[in-house]
Amino acid sequence: MRKIIKSVTACTLAVSMAFSLTACGGNTSSEKETFKEEKTVNCDRLQADWIDKAVMYEVNVRQYTEEGTFAAFSEHLDRLKEMGVNTLWFMPIYSISELNKKGTLGSYYSIRDYKSVNSEFGTMDEFKALIDKAHEMGFKIIIDWVANHTGWDHVWITEHPEYYLKDETGNITCPLGTDWIDVAQLDYKNEEMRAAMIDAMSFWIKDMDVDGFRCDYAHAVPIDFWETARKELDKIKPIYMVAEDGANSDSIINTAFDSNYNFELYDEIKFCSQMSDSADRLEQYIDRDLPYGAFKMNFIDNHDKNTYNGTLDLRFGHEALGALYTIVFTAEGMPLIYSGNEEDDNISLEFFEKDNIDFGDYKYSELLSRFCEIKTTCEPLYNGIYGGEIDMIENDNKNILSFERIKNGKKITVVVNVSDDEQQVKYKNKISDGDIMIHGDSTGIIDKDKTKLSVNDLNKLSPWEYYIILSE
Repeated sequence: MRKIIKSVTACTLAVSMAFSLTACGGNTSSEKETFKEEKTVNCDRLQADWIDKAVMYEVNVRQYTEEGTFAAFSEHLDRLKEMGVNTLWFMPIYSISELNKKGTLGSYYSIRDYKSVNSEFGTMDEFKALIDKAHEMGFKIIIDWVANHTGWDHVWITEHPEYYLKDETGNITCPLGTDWIDVAQLDYKNEEMRAAMIDAMSFWIKDMDVDGFRCDYAHAVPIDFWETARKELDKIKPIYMVAEDGANSDSIINTAFDSNYNFELYDEIKFCSQMSDSADRLEQYIDRDLPYGAFKMNFIDNHDKNTYNGTLDLRFGHEALGALYTIVFTAEGMPLIYSGNEEDDNISLEFFEKDNIDFGDYKYSELLSRFCEIKTTCEPLYNGIYGGEIDMIENDNKNILSFERIKNGKKITVVVNVSDDEQQVKYKNKISDGDIMIHGDSTGIIDKDKTKLSVNDLNKLSPWEYYIILSE
């Protein structure tokens, strides 16, 4: 576990000999910027020591292969490692309730037993073998946790009906205000149930050696439960926890969770991909004032969006994906990739039925590999307080998003045309010369052999053109 110390950061600029440029013209100077952060110490939040460079990949075991098993998925580990992914989030792998199930196969989120695995996927020993293999390769393993409700044939239903919320007639009820008829609502007023839930979570850390949890529908569970659970779980080993928090509450990431979903950034990315002159709407969501040490999980796809809102091409258009991934990977926070994002932009998976991802072309593998490499090797882009703070670069075009991040003498500059039209732009602040880490547009990655930024490159941007530039 890493003890992190609160830092108030002031980025200051010292000057020495070399070249720099102003991107709003053709003038150069004979001076090079050096970038410095000054910090003061004053906090002791504890976090796992691997989260600074974590890139999350969501694994949908059922749909990942024709077999839909742990063993079949494990054959993809080498490819994912090569792509640059280092953290695997497995959607629920537990046995699924039969009673009141939806569809042919039922929902992953209707759980029969918290200390089991779905026989559809394999055995507990096979999942442990997958975890061990992934750990040996350097991956961290996050599993989905569903604390708000269980399936209707969960053992607690008969052995501990007092663990569940009852309606006015005394019958166990499904979650209020939902159509989730396949699950039963737990009652967090019951202290014994809370203890049993923490015991079940502890099993996966102590016995199976997982590294953390993605917690489903976390805002519906009392925060004080999550805070207690986190304290107990961290006693076993340092973990990472991310909340699916529909309330977008900062309180849930004070101490219980390291991260929650960046739903607001997703919504604004979707809006900006469809409406011109709206790039400025993104600014407040790529640079959030969060509780110290907390950070968001950034995404343009996950299992819910993919199933219920359609393909990436339908939601954003394939021409925009490079520009949008630039935002996801360079904004403050951890990037998320969903199963199949590297294969095609035209995938939308069934939820309650078998629906294979037909891997083979890996259309976006190179693009995502480049972003993973940049994210994990450029210190200004590290997650949370380990990366640099965002400083917006003012410009005169509302279709252009431009900002920089500085950490330990290195600066990352990001410029993105968030539109499907060519744009002319001038910048109020000087943009530093440097190496182009990635450059692309609506046609894909371009200038593959180019390493240095030209003085006029950033003044005229083609549709969905994007740059990530490293200065040091």
